[in-house]
Amino acid sequence: MKTTQGVTKSTKGQEEYMSSGGSTTSECKNLCQYKFYPTYLSAKVIQIKVEDIKCNEAASRFIVGNGRTELRQRVAKPRERPHSGPDIYRGKNVARDTLLPGEKINNVLDFGAQPDGEFDSTQAFMDAWQATCKSKVQSRVYVPEGRFLVSSMFFQGPCMTPHPVTVQVDGYVLAPPDISEFENDEWLLFQNLDGLRLIGQGTFDGQGKDSWKFTENCEAKKDGTACVRNPSSLFFSRVNDAIIQGIKSVNPKGFHIFVTNCGNIRLRKLKLTAPDTSPNTDGIHISHSINVIMSRNTIATGDDCVSIIQGSVNITMNRLKCGPGHGISIGSLGKYAEELEVKGIRLINATLTGTTNGVRIKTWPDKYPGSASDIFFTNIEMDNVKNPIIIDQEYECFPNCKKKPSLVKLRNIQFNNIRGTTISPVAVDLRCSKLFPCQGVSLRNIDLKLGLLPSMSRCVNINPLYFGALQVPPACSN
Repeated sequence: MKTTQGVTKSTKGQEEYMSSGGSTTSECKNLCQYKFYPTYLSAKVIQIKVEDIKCNEAASRFIVGNGRTELRQRVAKPRERPHSGPDIYRGKNVARDTLLPGEKINNVLDFGAQPDGEFDSTQAFMDAWQATCKSKVQSRVYVPEGRFLVSSMFFQGPCMTPHPVTVQVDGYVLAPPDISEFENDEWLLFQNLDGLRLIGQGTFDGQGKDSWKFTENCEAKKDGTACVRNPSSLFFSRVNDAIIQGIKSVNPKGFHIFVTNCGNIRLRKLKLTAPDTSPNTDGIHISHSINVIMSRNTIATGDDCVSIIQGSVNITMNRLKCGPGHGISIGSLGKYAEELEVKGIRLINATLTGTTNGVRIKTWPDKYPGSASDIFFTNIEMDNVKNPIIIDQEYECFPNCKKKPSLVKLRNIQFNNIRGTTISPVAVDLRCSKLFPCQGVSLRNIDLKLGLLPSMSRCVNINPLYFGALQVPPACSN
């Protein structure tokens, strides 16, 4: 059984419990010492999301014994709203990397890593992290040029350095190609950190090609069974005041970058690439986070370039290049009970090329309440984009949807200065909930052409406002 940074993975905890004669009574073994994520037992997948549930609560949900596994029915604690303190990087030149006086460099080669792409350098990486994170003087992990094979591991905090801890990657870091080696939701997890800089010119290669055939479509799954996503390459959980800059991600097994329960995060000058046929390889996925700034990123992948779901507040995307991929998605929303609102989303100065959607808001019909407001899409160039502007409150149900209307409320949404070409006859498609029609939606200076043919608008349960001299396709009314 693999152990990384003193954290034994969850299968060991369950195996020990089973061997100790655990029963299906109300008594449950305390599994807090174990990392608790999707676990595989007897070829059956057990899915528990514990991003924000204390370990005791998560562990107590499992009752294992007599060769079977059950899930105790318990009401989960409501999620806390995302919060963060003052932005420590505000007003600073975050693009410049300067060694601080006396800063120590912990080169992974000095801890036994081998740059041949075949030797397992996981322990060396973790030893370098421990030496850096536990140092009371400023330190950084350094990954030099070369090819380094590393398994799933946790960069766990809190750290003791006086300033944000730095991980500088200039080499080529490879994940094991065999997905069966992954017991968790992520390849590289950064967690419980106040102050982080992940920088450099290096590449994280998820080697995901062979695993894509095992990808489940969690969005389309309707039978109520658990859905386990392929491991994300870079996973940030409970991280505040972070800069992720300059690095590249290729061919992840799941998402390139997953950000959850974080605050004051900057993602800059990233290059994220995967084939347009790679399933569920979102570029940057944001949930339950506040004050996230994405700037000058280039994303070409098989799913959403950026996806933003519940609990995301004050999210800014600037100077984004997206395509191929599925465009920019807010949602899906309303899939789960007690979802937190999405508020303050801004996309400014973006180029989308050949994407299957442009800017999209999607909510489930016949599900749970939710809300999204103060959303602004401004100065966007579309190049042969399908569905360039879309509000879809009949997600996975259109056309001829017979389900109850969506309970998600959408309010104060602006589409400003969006121009270019589309391959869809319906270039502006606004389909809102019959029960809660969209409120305060406006379009200003829209110019989306379908070659020599006229493009059209569709409006359902919405009365949008129109401004500016340009309006192509022509305005529509409910």
